[in-house]
Formats: sequence, structure tokens, C-alpha cells
Amino acid sequence: MAQVSILTSQAGAVIGHDDAMRFLFVGDSMTIGRAGDFTWRYRMWQHLEARGGLPYEIVGPRSTLYDTEANAPLSHAYADASFPPAARRHLSGWGEGWLHMAPVIADAVREAEADVLLVSLGLIDLGFYTDAEQTAANARAFVTAARTANPHIRMVLLPVIPNVRAETDAPFADSCAHFNELLAKAVADLDEPASPLLLASRPPGYDIHTDTYDGTHPGPTGEHLLAAAFADAMHQAWGVGGPYAGQPLQAQPLPAPLQAQPLPA
Repeated sequence: MAQVSILTSQAGAVIGHDDAMRFLFVGDSMTIGRAGDFTWRYRMWQHLEARGGLPYEIVGPRSTLYDTEANAPLSHAYADASFPPAARRHLSGWGEGWLHMAPVIADAVREAEADVLLVSLGLIDLGFYTDAEQTAANARAFVTAARTANPHIRMVLLPVIPNVRAETDAPFADSCAHFNELLAKAVADLDEPASPLLLASRPPGYDIHTDTYDGTHPGPTGEHLLAAAFADAMHQAWGVGGPYAGQPLQAQPLPAPLQAQPLPA
């Protein structure tokens, strides 16, 4: 197993390990971020750092951002260069969804010895790969596969947040809504005491016109809101940590080139 540096404090009960609670971020382009982003992963790291208590680790096989010019996940240019390398770890990819993560999650969980998965997937599946039913089937396969690597794994799943396409594409909007219903059912069906599943809530007030830079991908305020959705869900349901400790900034107008970029999820 690759060695992962233990970061600092995390409040809450130990989940799976006596030395550190191991978090693995799993997601698509909203989670990996692009060169120059902070990412909501960074906001979650700040939150974990602000919570005194037990140690934690952020684990995963990847650590880079997506480089739009190279069209590949090659960038290390986080907006905050002091973001520790050990905290940058994740399992997310630009253009990757449940379809792509279900076959690889078991190995990732096993190698990283992950205890808690923070998962934001689905938009890219519905937009390009699979319908709502097949996407939900892939989500169920993901859960099953993760448990083969750690029968006590915990997972927090974020519903799909429809992007700007849903405003003009009614079938796509319906597909997003239908998938979220199926995801909620999957969580209810598959939740078990030994391996709890938690469905996070869509961040209250999340506005794709002000909290994203292109109608899909989170800007600074959106990053805070996404991190808060996961942090608050874990605190309220499992007593892990505390209420989200970040302070979202007032949304600011984005430069015109960023607003106009039609980047996929």
C-alpha cells in the first residue's frame, strides 16, 4: 500500500482505524477540478483541519487537477500552493462517472484502506453515457464493489445537481430527477448497520448561475457549498466532526471567458 502522511485533527468517532479516519473523495470533473481551482476537496480539507480531535487521512491513487490545454489530468497548479500533497489525494476524473468508478473502486478502497467515501457522481453519466436506470444500477454495483474491499466502509453520496443543460433540455432534466429518486431508493435499500450509506442533501441555495463558473463546475462559493453538504451530512447523521467550518465568500461576477466555457462534467 502506498504510504500516506497523516494530516492533523478530525473530531468524531473513529471509523475503522485507531490511528486515523481515512477519507476518499470520488467524483467527476466537479471533484477533480481544473488547473487553477481550489476544488471542494480543498475546502473539505480546510474544514477537517479546523475540527480539533482525532487524526484523519485523505487517501486515494490520484492527486492532480485536469489540464484543459493538455486535455489530461496532469496539473499540480492548485489555487493554493500550500495545499499539502497528502491532502490532494482523490479518485476522480474529468469525464468519469459511476460507469467508470464502479470497476475500480474496490482496488482503490483496498489499496488506500479507505474508511469513508465522499462521492459526487452521475451528471456525466446521464449527460453522455447511460440513462437513469443504468446509472442507478452502476451506483449499486459501486456500493457492492466497495464493500468487497472493506465490509465496514461508509459512504456519503451526493445527488446529481442538474447543470445549465437542464434549463433547456427537458428530457435531461427529467433524467436527472429520475436518477436522484433511484439513488435515494438505492441508499435506502443498501444501507446497513455494518456499512452505512448516507444521502447528502443538495446544498441549500446552490445556484448554478452564481456558484459555478460555466453552469456546471463549482467556483469558490460552489466549492464551499459542496464541501458543506458532505461535512454537515456526516455531522448530523454520524456525529463526525462538526458543522461546516468554512465561510463561503460573497459570489462575485466571473470573467467572461470563464462564464462562456462549455466544459463537460
